[in-house]
Amino acid sequence: MSPTPRLIFMYVLFLCWLSPCAADLCNWSGSGLAREAEANSRTVQQVRLRCTEGSVEWVYPGQALRVVLEPNLSSARHTTVCIKPFRSFNGASVYIERAGELDLLMTDGGRPEQVFCFPADGPQKPAIFLLANPQRDISQRAVGFRYELLGNRTTAPNLGQSVLQASCRPCNDTELLLAICSSDFVVRGSIRNVSHNAERQTSLVEVSEGRVYRQRSGVFERHTGTIGVPGSSSSWHGHIHTLLQCHVKPGGGEFLFTGTEHFGEAWLGCAPRYKDFMSLYQSAWAARQNPCEFPLD
Repeated sequence: MSPTPRLIFMYVLFLCWLSPCAADLCNWSGSGLAREAEANSRTVQQVRLRCTEGSVEWVYPGQALRVVLEPNLSSARHTTVCIKPFRSFNGASVYIERAGELDLLMTDGGRPEQVFCFPADGPQKPAIFLLANPQRDISQRAVGFRYELLGNRTTAPNLGQSVLQASCRPCNDTELLLAICSSDFVVRGSIRNVSHNAERQTSLVEVSEGRVYRQRSGVFERHTGTIGVPGSSSSWHGHIHTLLQCHVKPGGGEFLFTGTEHFGEAWLGCAPRYKDFMSLYQSAWAARQNPCEFPLD
């Protein structure tokens, strides 16, 4: 009979008490083979990560690995943790440690690259527990994931099993004005195409011929024009994710896309028509009610 999560958790606590912790700023990588060669090979290896996003890579997993997320920004309030396993994830099961229990998040051989989110608003630091699966052939075993700690963002997407809920309703005037100040990306452009993924319950909006006012990462890329081709010029191009239930459809004209970025993907927040937003912003600017500056070109 396999051990219950409660028994596993008590075992983990005992072994973690014997094992020192390894700490890094954002990322950690290590090998289970090196750990097994040490005298205390039966202990659970502990890792403490100090950033709000990063990655963990564990090759040849052996025994167990406990990852505690405790960012240095003590004043920041992070209510949700999201992890995205690597495509090559193989050799361990993933548990979430909370309230004295281990909750199974993903079994070995589960769906890779699916995003899993869970609340992290309790008194204890969020911890992720990887339990290696006993196998004789370890030559192809490697586990890893990327993680993000999220605040209480109203524009955060519904990622996989996330507790976050995205709203499909249009943003009101106040939300539109705030979106250009606080969003991870602010992009002006046209909708070139919209594709749908029934399995992920998401839609993918292809944006082109635009201007990038701000982006946190390189989601939107600049395509240079072809030398010697008349009328060919450089332009921005990228993709934005949203929920399938929002029923996004292609439409003519320019839009101002705003939203958040998670694991290298852009997720849609507010997306008014550009001319409508400029009318709103100019009125707010004239009344000195604009929360931040925006180019008026």
